[in-house]
Amino acid sequence: MKNNYFKAVCLALGLLLYSCSTEDTLEETPTTTAISNTNSATSVTAKGTSATPIISKKWDFNNLNEWEDATQVGFPNYYIDNDTLHMFTNANTWDRTKIKSTATYTTGTYSWRVYVPAMGVGDCASIGAFLYSDDTHELDFEIGYGNQASRQQLNAASDELIVYNTSQANPYHSFQSKIKRGQWYTLSINLTLNSKKKYVANWKIDDVVLTSTTLSYGTATKFKIFCSVENLSFIGDHIPYTQNYTLFDWVEFK
Repeated sequence: MKNNYFKAVCLALGLLLYSCSTEDTLEETPTTTAISNTNSATSVTAKGTSATPIISKKWDFNNLNEWEDATQVGFPNYYIDNDTLHMFTNANTWDRTKIKSTATYTTGTYSWRVYVPAMGVGDCASIGAFLYSDDTHELDFEIGYGNQASRQQLNAASDELIVYNTSQANPYHSFQSKIKRGQWYTLSINLTLNSKKKYVANWKIDDVVLTSTTLSYGTATKFKIFCSVENLSFIGDHIPYTQNYTLFDWVEFK
C-alpha cells in the first residue's frame, strides 16, 4: 500500500506540473488527428457547407499526458502500471479518486475499456466513466454493488453488480442494469445531434445499447472525460469495508 501511495503522489505532482502548462483546447494537442465526418449519418451540417471534422483520440495509459488530477476527497489514489491505469479507494473513507482530460469534446463516441472487479458486498463504492461540464450537464456510467432495494428490484445474482446509466439533469434520466463481476467491458457514450441541434445520448456496453435520451442542450456545452473510483453513499448499504479498485486499459474519443 505504501508503494501505491508513493506512485500516486508522484503522479499527482506530475499532473499538476503538466496542467499548469496545458490549455483546455484541442488545437494545442500535437497528436490530434482530424477525421472527416462527411459520411457520418449522425452529423448535422448546414446545406452547402462542409461537415465539421471529428477529432479522434486514444489514450493507452502508458502515461498520463493530457490528463489531470480531479480527486475531490482523499489522496490521488491512482498509478500507471503495464500500460494500465489503476485506481482505488480505501476502506472506511469517503475517498473520491478521479482524473479528467485536459481538453473538452462535443459530438462523437466516448469509450472506456474497464475492468469490473468483485467489489465489496454492500460497499458504497462506484466505478465511474463519465462526461462532465458542470453539475447539471453530466452523463455517467457508475458501477457498484448497489443497495439491497436496487438489487432486489433488478433480481441481481451474487456475481452481478449494478450499472447506473445517467444524465444528471436537462433532463434527468437514469436506467439501471446488471453487469457480471470480474470481467473487462467497453463502456461507450455516443453523442449525436438531432434536427434541432440538441444532443442525443446513447449508453452502450460492448456495443449493446442500454438506454438513450434527448438532451435539452447542444454543442455549446463541452465535456471533459473522467475516470474514477468514488465512495458514494447512493450505491451501497454502508461505508466501504474493503479497498475497491478498477483498471482502465484505454479511453477513446472518435
